Amino acid sequence: MIRVQLETFDVGEELAALTKGQTDIGAAVTFSGLVRDFTGDDGVQKLTLEHYPGMTEKELARIEAEAVDRFGLTASLIIHRFGELAPGDPIVLVIACAAHRGDAFDGARFMMDFLKTNAPFWKKEEGVQGDKWVDAREEDDAARKKWT
Repeated sequence: MIRVQLETFDVGEELAALTKGQTDIGAAVTFSGLVRDFTGDDGVQKLTLEHYPGMTEKELARIEAEAVDRFGLTASLIIHRFGELAPGDPIVLVIACAAHRGDAFDGARFMMDFLKTNAPFWKKEEGVQGDKWVDAREEDDAARKKWT
């Protein structure tokens, strides 16, 4: 299941809803990403995420489906927010459930590695020093390449 939304989310509620009544799950790995002020003294005051509706959901669904196939996930969820967010706000949630912990960990890491590089979101930081669009990082590309 995937969702692209303006609203915040509650990790515990999402995990409970996803796993309710499923007794074949032996492991559930969650990753929750938060907006951080990674410019230090420059002071990021706001992060704006834009996306292309339709294209974004299609790519997130593709990433999730590949993780389910590769790692035998029994349940999974990707939530990614868009709009204006402040430091400390939740931005992304990935949950991967499987019979065994290794598959759940790998599934969650796989989905995040591909979200960071393939999901069509555009990020703009707004801060004390002005606005700037955030570029992809080499570390993210390297993390994704290990799966190919």
